[in-house]
Amino acid sequence: MDEKRYRNLRVFYYEYRSEFAFGLGLLAAVIASYALSPLIPADLFNLLISPVQNTAIITVTLINTWAMMRHNEGIRVRKIYAWIMATLSVVMIVGVCYRWMVNAELEPAEGVFSFEGWELLGGDIIAWLLLAYPSELLRPGWLTWKNALTRLLPVIIIGVADWFTPWDLRWLLALVPVVWVILLFRHVRAYRKYCEDNFSSMEQTDEQWVIRYLVMILILGISYTYLCFSEEPTRLFTQQWLLFFVFVYTNDQAIFRSRPWIEDAEKETKEDETPEEGKTDVNADYRRALEQWMETEKPYLNPDFRLTDLRQVLPMNRTYISQFINVEYDCTFYQFVTNYRIEEAKQLMKNHPEMKLSDVSTLSGFSSPVVFSRTFAKETDMTPREWQTKAAEN
Repeated sequence: MDEKRYRNLRVFYYEYRSEFAFGLGLLAAVIASYALSPLIPADLFNLLISPVQNTAIITVTLINTWAMMRHNEGIRVRKIYAWIMATLSVVMIVGVCYRWMVNAELEPAEGVFSFEGWELLGGDIIAWLLLAYPSELLRPGWLTWKNALTRLLPVIIIGVADWFTPWDLRWLLALVPVVWVILLFRHVRAYRKYCEDNFSSMEQTDEQWVIRYLVMILILGISYTYLCFSEEPTRLFTQQWLLFFVFVYTNDQAIFRSRPWIEDAEKETKEDETPEEGKTDVNADYRRALEQWMETEKPYLNPDFRLTDLRQVLPMNRTYISQFINVEYDCTFYQFVTNYRIEEAKQLMKNHPEMKLSDVSTLSGFSSPVVFSRTFAKETDMTPREWQTKAAEN
């Protein structure tokens, strides 16, 4: 394996190992639940467990709606999530009432899918609503009625074709949500690049949370697809507790996670200068001023240090500051600041070997010891303790 590929794999491991572990743990729980659910008596599930689960799901969606309406703080993505929860409440109530009215049996007819077409279509609408939230997180402002309805169009076409043609296309309806999630994963890297260009800590961004959310929806979609082919009377048990878990976990994150990237647009003034191409002498002056400021003032010691803070020494707007860092230092703002923090940590460990690593992480500007250890290992191929030991030997 060449060095570049090895480094990319190592960086990927350090960046996403917690999300990978989260996904594996949740998937294992779902598999175990599907394996054990046949042990539940069908009558007990139909008369008691399923109604309780449905009631819990509807209750949590109503609570989520109230909480997000109350705590949206004028943030668009939170308002969108509130309306998603409100719509899901209505969809769930209508679905449950329909089953009660027609007294639908949970056992599937032999030789056909477990779910009817209208149920699969309803599941796709739920997935469409759930995926509106990460769509707005990954691409702020992208979510409009036109774009949202365009995404739903394939489902409508497949549903109509399934209804009016002799073809059985219900398996396509089951797979559509999985495809939506996979397509959304493509935007994660672009979102990370945006975050790295604006923030000095990835812990301040939504990237890790968005990945976890997409993983949950992907597992929900895979479970839903399996559900469509299952003939177990208790097959809904796993899907319902999984849906409940997603709603509870998402509500906590949606309310209490900060949104540092949601800021008022900066006002560009005529006084704002921009780096001019070919003006190497001007850029050199800016570079010297920036490096002197970083070394004397050490603003990177603040975990909340942001790109816009550089306007104290660079008379540019945010876009041009980002371009300046990218061009002059061949890295993102996040990487630029991380290099200073790593060097600060090395000096602390070298000059104060008795200092605890937790104190080193705090004094060098990292948001937590875990972030410090992970970032240090990613950048140096050694843990802080290993580097400290090697430095002491030399």
